Amino acid sequence: MQRHFDEQIDQLKQQLLLMSGRAEGITRKALESLMRRDVALAEQVIADDKAIDRMEIDIEEQCIQLLALQQPLARDLRLIAASLKISNDLERVGDHAVNIAGCALQLARAAPVKPVADLSELAEKSIAMLRDALDAFVRGDADAARQLVRRDDEVDVLNRHLFAELMSRMIADPLQVERSMTLVLVGRNLERIGDLATNVAEEVVFITEARIIKHHADEGLGDFDRG
Repeated sequence: MQRHFDEQIDQLKQQLLLMSGRAEGITRKALESLMRRDVALAEQVIADDKAIDRMEIDIEEQCIQLLALQQPLARDLRLIAASLKISNDLERVGDHAVNIAGCALQLARAAPVKPVADLSELAEKSIAMLRDALDAFVRGDADAARQLVRRDDEVDVLNRHLFAELMSRMIADPLQVERSMTLVLVGRNLERIGDLATNVAEEVVFITEARIIKHHADEGLGDFDRG
């Protein structure tokens, strides 16, 4: 019985890892459609998001079955509860990728816009945070998760730099307002992906140490059975 349960837990982890890969994939595809002004690719992102929505439902059903049939305790219980939250966070990453694809469609219909240096770096840091958060989840690495939480500040700083540069463009040339505001939205969606990766990292600490660090909560509070 225990062996079967362990296999189900491993399967749940693999499903979340696969879902994360899909979310990362469509985010990269959305950014590529933005850079290449590729309407067909942007529309593909919107269609691909349906698979991520389906995966969230499948993972939710799997977690509910594990809770109902196995009645897990301690760390296993925390892992399943956290998996429900993580799958929702990954589904939201897919939604942000769709938003970026929508911005790509809007910009593809307008005159080309001058590249923004911070945008590519912001994209890479946000996507790397997502990938590293799921890696920490699979390995149960609380230390790596804590380091990742601190990396969110870097993403926030880059997004502020991006916003400042685009504001300068809009002030200098009112004809760029609409296109620049669209890029502001792209930056905001990338920053939110970083936030969601941070959420996943916080769940890793909760699973492994039974400590709640969301909203910078005191780590001495919110302890659960450490089994």
